[in-house]
Amino acid sequence: MTLKRNLRGDAMAREPLTRAEFLKILAAGAGGIVFLRGSADALAGLAGPDDQLDRAALEGDAETARQAGTILAVAKGSTASSNVKRAIAAVGGMKKYVSSGDTVVIKPNISHPNAPKYAVTTNPGVVATLVTLARQAGAGKVLVMDNPVSNDPAACYSTSGISSAVKAAGGSMQIMGKSGYKSYAIPGHLLKNQSLYAAIVNADVLINVPIAKTHSSTKLTLAGKNMMGCTSNRQRMHTLGLSQSIAEINAKLKPELTVIDAMRILVRNGPSGGSLSDVAVKNTVVACHDWVAADTWACRLFGVSPSKVPYLKAAANMHLGTMNLSSVTIRNV
Repeated sequence: MTLKRNLRGDAMAREPLTRAEFLKILAAGAGGIVFLRGSADALAGLAGPDDQLDRAALEGDAETARQAGTILAVAKGSTASSNVKRAIAAVGGMKKYVSSGDTVVIKPNISHPNAPKYAVTTNPGVVATLVTLARQAGAGKVLVMDNPVSNDPAACYSTSGISSAVKAAGGSMQIMGKSGYKSYAIPGHLLKNQSLYAAIVNADVLINVPIAKTHSSTKLTLAGKNMMGCTSNRQRMHTLGLSQSIAEINAKLKPELTVIDAMRILVRNGPSGGSLSDVAVKNTVVACHDWVAADTWACRLFGVSPSKVPYLKAAANMHLGTMNLSSVTIRNV
């Protein structure tokens, strides 16, 4: 059962591109934007749910129905859209999370104006496939947004390839303008209150879609830290205590589903990167309802002990999820 958040606020709604229009954009390079295979994978998600994989991605596969408890799916393969579909099928199918008429907010990492090949922002094919699955599950609106570190959100949306991919999949990009933030009471002992974007707080379904990369302050930035893009005041979190603040923000927002993009990961000089020598190809997508478990598993992509990522320990101490993966059903699909 999804949590109904009753979204308020206007999106930058646009008419979806046709398949032919999107192909033209890809062929033209979209005004200098570099598209990788991940962006083209968004096209695969535009097909109707006709084959077995697409149906399983919506309804869940038979094995999922036989599993009990928390399922963490790890999908590996060279195609982003296929990895996403197999991972979502393995955790129960999109209809487990999205009901007819829901407003779904998808929160990728669009922090910097980097092309997808630099592994700084979430793979556009991963985001677009989730948009398509949410729409096929009956979502009334699918909004995609982030509060970039860069002071030019539109450039980040465009250069990352996410804007075009989301539009092609029938979703809407939303610029997180200043008027959309409100102060909310925050669970825990540190923040007490924090500015958060109201459209995210009030969404029926929140899907957290980080890219896996290193970070100078928190060792790694995965799902937990990705939620910092929901606030207008990151500096306050740094000042008061970053790791505990991250845990408390997640306690307030409670994403229904986490999908970690590890198709290409940033193994050095995160979070902004900028050199292909900092990138490793992992061709992996991880999905789980429990973001703490998902982040704990993703630490192994970097050879980092989860105990070295302090916001994970803070979240586990608040009982937001588990770092004990022996208590989770891990499905390699």
